[in-house]
Amino acid sequence: MTRSLFWSVVAILALSGQSPMSPDQTPMALPPVSAQGDPADSVYRAARTALNGRDYRRAAEQFGAIGTRFPSSRYAPDAPYWQAFALYRLGSDQSLRLALTALEGQRRRYPTAATKGDAAALERRVQGELARRGDQNAAAAISAAAQLVAVPPLPPTPPAPPAAIAPPTPPLPPRPPRGPGGEAGCSENDDDIKVAALNALQQMDAERAAPILKKVLARRDPASVCLRRKAIFLLAQQGAEGAEPALLDAARHDPDPEVREQAVFWLSQVGSDASVAALDSILRTTTDPDLQDKAVFALSQQGSGTATRALRAYAERSDVPEEAREKAMFWLGQSGSADNLAFLRQLYGKLKSEELKKKVLYSLAQTGTADNARWLATIARDEKEAPELRKQALFWAQQCDLPTSEFAGLYGSTTDRAMREQLIFVLSQRGDKAAADKLFDIARSDPDPELRKKALFWLGQMDDPRVPEVLQQILEH
Repeated sequence: MTRSLFWSVVAILALSGQSPMSPDQTPMALPPVSAQGDPADSVYRAARTALNGRDYRRAAEQFGAIGTRFPSSRYAPDAPYWQAFALYRLGSDQSLRLALTALEGQRRRYPTAATKGDAAALERRVQGELARRGDQNAAAAISAAAQLVAVPPLPPTPPAPPAAIAPPTPPLPPRPPRGPGGEAGCSENDDDIKVAALNALQQMDAERAAPILKKVLARRDPASVCLRRKAIFLLAQQGAEGAEPALLDAARHDPDPEVREQAVFWLSQVGSDASVAALDSILRTTTDPDLQDKAVFALSQQGSGTATRALRAYAERSDVPEEAREKAMFWLGQSGSADNLAFLRQLYGKLKSEELKKKVLYSLAQTGTADNARWLATIARDEKEAPELRKQALFWAQQCDLPTSEFAGLYGSTTDRAMREQLIFVLSQRGDKAAADKLFDIARSDPDPELRKKALFWLGQMDDPRVPEVLQQILEH
């Protein structure tokens, strides 16, 4: 269906208000006599009998008399509409103009009349007939009314996606040590002989070199900074057995930040149970945020059950910085492990921070698994959750391979208007038959007229061949 056709149908709907009237039938059944004792009761009965008998002239006279003679009657607000209808059925130019006068009088005197919607539709029909006969004023009125609906309204604003979450940046590996006098951050006056001696250790076997390197690392004087940086690199590179205690001691106690950070990095490369225990120990004891970040990343790279358990335990802690917990959750999600994903779903319910919950939603959405998609839909459905979290869960669920029936069912299970608006958009983006069926249902029967309008708009953007037929059904309802 083209957009221009869609707006043409909407224009007809807006102009008519009710179903089009056939020239050969009354627009709706006349209301029965219901105000016995009303001063206009006998006149209304006579007018009703005349209209049913197609004596339109007499019916117009009798309905007109009600408003003139009995302006306070309960029949008075709707009488002008029935008078105008009888005049319209007479069909002459004069009677059509009198019909417009009667309708204008009803709009002015009885703005809340029960028949005001039918009156608006009848007025357009009368004007259309006069315009067809060459009445310029009627043609101008029709054109002006059409212009009010010819321009489509602004489209509904699609829901904004959650702010992109930047994944944590893995730490850069330490640079290899340079030659004598060339170490970054070190003075050119360093003892070149000592530096050369350390470089010479690279030629030795690990067993002989390790004790010397550990002694260098044990120093804490400022003059040995460059030597310690080289020593920690060489000790890790040689993979000496029992290197973990020296690396852990350097990570905890060395006064130089670069030495501490290199110690954490190289602990992650050792890959032993002892190195995992050392990294876990750093996480549990250090207050240095840079060391915490590097320890979290280091554990995420281990892949062992011990490392994973340490990372999960850290993610559960409420006494550590949120940023570090976020990174632990991210790396757990990146593993793709079913156990880790189940852990994150369970952790979500324990979290107090909305920001941490958002990170869990994001991490789980990145996997695209059916279990996570269904879980995200469950969060979106939970009215106890914060509105923003529900919206984000719905957005991420949309990115997963979730059946359209899940979103259609979610629409019926929530009463939150903002969620329903977002679901209408989600359904419009699915583009399949089930999505169109649900949008048809919303457009026909949702009690909220604004939501019906939004459903109609998005239906107009879809290529479903049933759209024109459904819109016609809405027009004729």
